[in-house]
Amino acid sequence: MLTFKLVHLIQYHSDRLADSLLCQVKMSGRARSYCNVSPVELKDRVHDIYHHLGSWLLDKRESDIDQRYAAIGARRTEQQVPLSELIWVIVLTKNTLYKFVDDVSVPGQVADIAEKQELLQRLSQFFDEAIYATTAGYEHAAAQPVHPPQASAKTRTNTRQVGELSKLEQEAAGRSSWIHPARGSD
Repeated sequence: MLTFKLVHLIQYHSDRLADSLLCQVKMSGRARSYCNVSPVELKDRVHDIYHHLGSWLLDKRESDIDQRYAAIGARRTEQQVPLSELIWVIVLTKNTLYKFVDDVSVPGQVADIAEKQELLQRLSQFFDEAIYATTAGYEHAAAQPVHPPQASAKTRTNTRQVGELSKLEQEAAGRSSWIHPARGSD
């Protein structure tokens, strides 16, 4: 069973890990479209994963992960982040955790090795499910027809009035050509 020493360390350092990921995303040539994503929004999402890692790994069901990550996929679709870049950032999120676990693990101690292996296996399963759910949410949102924002009643009225005005102007122009036949032949 997973002991919580490494999970607690990750949770304790969640701010630093989230900052590290934010820097990696900014510097990555594979995540250029993340300029469309608020750094605060990205940091909040990643911090939530790192800070509540024990809950995500032990308490959350697959449907919880699906729901959360499908919403993230849909949101990135709205922000026009390509799917490849979205997946890359999830991989960076996972790799940041893997590197941290490697850095804080004590090499050679059997108990630490077993805990580390179990944690890495659970992280792998978690991120595999997250990638699938993110992709499904992204594809679902991308398949939805894009509707222009609904015009307000005032805008529709103004548009109609402009349309009516142009009809009146056309009629007036037609009448003036009757009055001044030379204008109609220009």
